[in-house]
Order: sequence, then C-alpha cells, then structure tokens
Amino acid sequence: MAKEWGFEEIKGNIRAKKFVPVYLFQGEESYFIDQLTNLLIENVLDASERDFNQSVFYGLDTDVGTIINACKRFPMMSELQLVVVKEAQSLKNIDDLVHYVKKPMRSTVLVINVKYGKLDGRKKLSGEIDKTGLVFESKKLYDNQVPPFITAFLRERKVKIDMKAAQLLTDYLGNNLSKLVNELEKLIISLPEKDAAITTELIEKNIGISKDYNNFELQKALANKDVLKANRIVFYFEQNPKNNPLTITLTTLFNFFSNLMICHYEKDRNQAHLMSLLGFRFQLQIVDYMQALRNYAPLKTMQIVSLVRECDAKSKGVGNASISDAGLLKELLFKIMH
Repeated sequence: MAKEWGFEEIKGNIRAKKFVPVYLFQGEESYFIDQLTNLLIENVLDASERDFNQSVFYGLDTDVGTIINACKRFPMMSELQLVVVKEAQSLKNIDDLVHYVKKPMRSTVLVINVKYGKLDGRKKLSGEIDKTGLVFESKKLYDNQVPPFITAFLRERKVKIDMKAAQLLTDYLGNNLSKLVNELEKLIISLPEKDAAITTELIEKNIGISKDYNNFELQKALANKDVLKANRIVFYFEQNPKNNPLTITLTTLFNFFSNLMICHYEKDRNQAHLMSLLGFRFQLQIVDYMQALRNYAPLKTMQIVSLVRECDAKSKGVGNASISDAGLLKELLFKIMH
C-alpha cells in the first residue's frame, strides 16, 4: 500500500534538504500545495543558482515534451535543478509524463501541482510517482480542524490566540485557508509590539467581526435557550447583512445540531469521550454541546436539523417568494427554541 505523506512530514524533510526526484501535490486545498511548492523553491537551490537551474511552467502554456526536455537537462554549476509545473490539471496528455517519472534524473527535482482535484487513479502516472517520489493529497479541513490550524499557524510566528478568537475567525472566514491566512497576516501586522496575542477585540477592530454578535455567540445562546440574546444577535445580523450572510449562519447551525444528534445517540456522554468523537481539541468547543444535551431532546434535535435544511431551501427561493433572509432566520430561531 502506498505511503500516505503528511504535510508536516514533507515540510520537515524539505527543510532538512531530503529531496525526492518527483513530487506530486494534488487535492482540493490549494494552500498546502502552494506552501510545499514555495518551500521547495526556497530550499532546493540557493538564490545564486536559480537563474540557470530553475524552470517554472504552467499547465495551460506548456506541453509534456517541453517539461521532459527540461527535466533531462543537467544542472549548471549546481548539484540539482528544479522544475515546477503549476496548474498541471490544465496540462494536455499529462499521463505521458509517466515515461519520465519511471526513471527520473537524480539531478532533477520535479514538482507537479494539480489543484482542485486529483489525477485519475486508474492511470499509471500517480502510481509511478509514488514509486520514485511522493504523492501528497491536500485535503480541505473540516470546520472543527480550522481552529487548531489557526493556533498552530500563529504559534509558529510566536503569536498567541485564545479558543474563542480562533472560533470567531473560523465562523466568519470558513475553511478557505488562503483567505484565512491572509487575514491572519493582517492581524499579525496590527499587533502591538509588547503584546503578541490576537484577541476578539483585535479581530473586531481590524476585520469587522463583532465579538458579541456572531455565529459563535448565536450557537451559545441557542445551546442555553437564551431567547433574548439570540434575538439581539439576529437583530444585529439584520442590520449588518454583508458581514453576516445567512448561508454561513445556517452552515454553523446545521453542523452544531448534526453533531448534537451524534452526541445524543452515544452511550458514553463523558465530556472527554465526546470531544474525541467529534474531533475537538479544545474544551471550549464541547461546552455548548453539554448544555444543549440538557435543553434539546433527541427528537427535537432531529426536527431542528430538518428545519435548518428547510430554511436553507427557502433562502434559495424554494417555496418562498418574499421572506427576507432576516425574516427566515427569525422564524427558524423561534421554531428552534419553542
């Protein structure tokens, strides 16, 4: 069975200059593909060697023959040369690269990027690359994996963030890592020199997300059946629709109550066990579920999941001709808490 390579393992090997002849980076999450490719560009060659020994091609603007010819050249005044093929999903007859990757040059490092999908596993190319190099699938993170990613990303830059702030960013920005990292970089720049910590106040000031009126706080209000707080948040959403699109709110609620269903039908409802079951790494992530288990029976929870789906359909015009997004959300919250 082919070895499944992890992002951190590959990153460590590249930094240690343990290269393989061929890299295939593919998958739905472009962020990890770009990170590993840039790391190879930084580490395979010194700056003085790149002019003569580094070639970057784009799938739409090149062909397999040109790439193979580049790979078969010998480096000039360097032990290695680097050939990068970006956007390789647009390369015609890409499977013909198999003739090179079967016996790659020891002096060439070939990097192939296939974004937003994977090579056809029924063809020989990915299998041959797995024999002579490595194949890495860059997968989209699940929502519950994003806060730990944020924490780890900032830790590398010696910046702290609490769980509430990480969850707030996740709820607002989702799991698009390139967009998320871009916002994190902006926040890092805005940090005071003496206080390298990202807080909800800093996020509110620089990104425009309210620390008190957001999907994280709405989830908490619903878990506690706090009608007043929930309605205040919905009123804020109504006044600030651009920063609080209904689709993101519905995704948050659907994930929460779907996970709550899983908790209801688990015999062991110990907090630590439920955290492990749902893939949570921070205690704050499970608190709302423990409260909601007391406030929502299994049948009611199942009904709520259906109500969220129905609201989503109505927001897209199915069986609804006139009710605004704010009106749909108000109606949904009433049905959830009554």
